[in-house]
Order: sequence, then structure tokens, then C-alpha cells
Amino acid sequence: MSGFESIIDQKRPLQLLTTLLKKGTIPHALLFTGIDGAGKHNAAIAFAMACNCLGKGSASKEQYAGNAGNYPEGPSVSEPCCICRSCRKILSHNHPDILHIEPTGAIIKIAQIRSLCHTLTMKPFEARLRVVVISRAQAMNPEAANALLKVLEEPPASTMLILTAEQTSDLLPTIVSRCQQIRFNPISRKSIALYLTSDQKIPPDQAAIIAGMARGSLSRARSMSKTGWIDHRNRLLSTSGLDNPGTLPAKPINVLLAFAENLSKQKDTLPDALEIIKSWLRDIVVCQYNTKKVINADMTATLKKISEKISPELLLQKIMAIQRTQRNIESNANPRLSLELLMLQLAEKY
Repeated sequence: MSGFESIIDQKRPLQLLTTLLKKGTIPHALLFTGIDGAGKHNAAIAFAMACNCLGKGSASKEQYAGNAGNYPEGPSVSEPCCICRSCRKILSHNHPDILHIEPTGAIIKIAQIRSLCHTLTMKPFEARLRVVVISRAQAMNPEAANALLKVLEEPPASTMLILTAEQTSDLLPTIVSRCQQIRFNPISRKSIALYLTSDQKIPPDQAAIIAGMARGSLSRARSMSKTGWIDHRNRLLSTSGLDNPGTLPAKPINVLLAFAENLSKQKDTLPDALEIIKSWLRDIVVCQYNTKKVINADMTATLKKISEKISPELLLQKIMAIQRTQRNIESNANPRLSLELLMLQLAEKY
């Protein structure tokens, strides 16, 4: 699947996009917001394909000859065919008029937007509608954002921009105001689990656990399914001592600090590690009330045994400590110091 049918659990966003295509009222700029892995990028590519599809029922080039947002009404496709020359080029990232901009490192630089502005002064090579996809637009530095704003204020002919971002508050209000916004919601656990079992051939019990930990992100679930996530979870809980949290207060401080130091060095997997720890403590709380709601369902018996010895109030305090640590690290606090403090807080007597 490569068109709109590849996008899971996004009924309203797809309705809005297909309505724009059917009516031919395509704006000069769209802003897709939502968490990573909700389908924003795939929707942008599918929309670019539909705008330029050469399959049966596609609009004529003359219909799209005007400025974006001012197309005359007429027949148009609401679904890309995915097999015509234009669709195949877009899918293989070889279409000269479908432009992609994404962060180089952590940011989108002014040089990238300046290069885009130069390209937009020229007519499209072959597309009826040139499409620029700016992924993670929140990564634009101030200079890049202001340069893009000038493009949005004076949109080039036969061109539309699709920006993707996690939330509108990460962008300049002036940029948001010049885009038609479409919100993508997190994908449901049920849909992610179904995808993992049908597409990735993951056993249903493992798929359910990964779906719970993916936090609504299909890309995160796909990555977890390929990296032996359950083994990683088991190692993390064992080395941290959280598989038997009642023993944490008795552990030597140097052991707790050594674990924090080791975890701080694993920058790529640190966010997921904190989520694993948080979900584990959350499950200990939930297990006291409804075992069917736990995420780590394969360890329900262990969770239930632990939950009988620890009060929910103390567990909630430790979950809040993890959330504070996550926020601090996201705000560029020193990871090692943050994690050392967290481990000391987790080891406080239950």
C-alpha cells in the first residue's frame, strides 16, 4: 500500500484531503500536526501523488495552471493510482517537482530555505502542481522560519507547501496563520497491534505489548518490532532492579549511579528506556485495579505480586519523578545528573 490506504486510523484528515482534491480547492499551504509516526509524511506524499496523478479521472494540466488555491473546478482524483509515471516517480523520490526539506542534524538551516526560494522562482519541470514537503518544520531556526514566511506571504504559481510538525505552538504564529491546518491523532493500540500481526508477522501477544508502548506512533512500533524490544525491556528492568523494586532501597548507591551513568550514554535509546520504566511502574499501579489494562501483559503475574507490596501513592510519586526527568532532559539538562537523581528517587523506601 502506498496511497491514502496506507494511512491508518486517520479518517478525518483523509476526508479533508480528499474533499480538497474532489473540489479542486487546494490551498497554497497545508500544515499537518501530530506525533511522529501518525502518518503525516505518508499523507503528504499521497496528496502530492493525487495532485499530479496521470491515471484515469485526473485533472487536465490547464486546470492546475493557475496559482495554488485558485484552481478552476473540474474533475480530479481523490485517490492516487500509484501506478502511473508520475506516481511512480514520486514514490521513488525521483520526481523533479516534489521537493523534500528536512533537518540536517537537529535543525533546518537558512541555507536550505534560501535554496528552496531560488528553486521556486522557476516553473515546475513537469508537474501540474509542484509540492514542497517540509518535514519537522518545528526544527527551523529563526532565520529559516522568517525566510519561509516570505514564501507563504507570496506563494509561487503552481506550487503548494506541506509542513509537518508535532504541534502549532512550535512554529511562528504567522506561519501557522498562513496554512490550513490538519490534525493527525495518535493511532489506536488496536490498529497498531493489527498492523504488527498482519504486516510484520509479530505474534499477537508481543504485538499487543509493543502497541501499548508505541504511544500512538506506527513508526515507533515498527522500529520496536525489529529491534528485539521485549528482550531489551527485560534487560533494562533486571539491570535497574525494577523487576523487584522492593529491593532497590538496599542497593549500594554506587550501583544505582553506575546504572544511571550507563543509561545516560545510550542517547538514542534513552527516551524509550524512560518510557519502559514509566510504563512498568504504571502497570504496577493499574494491576491493583484491572489486570486487563496493563501494557506489559506477559508479566502480569510478576506485576500483581509486586503490586501487593507497594502503595499506589508511592508509585505515583516515582512516576512523576520519571516525568520530571523526561522534561528536564528534553530541556537539555545534563542527562547523567538527571538520571542519577532519578535513580536515587526510585530507590527511596517504598
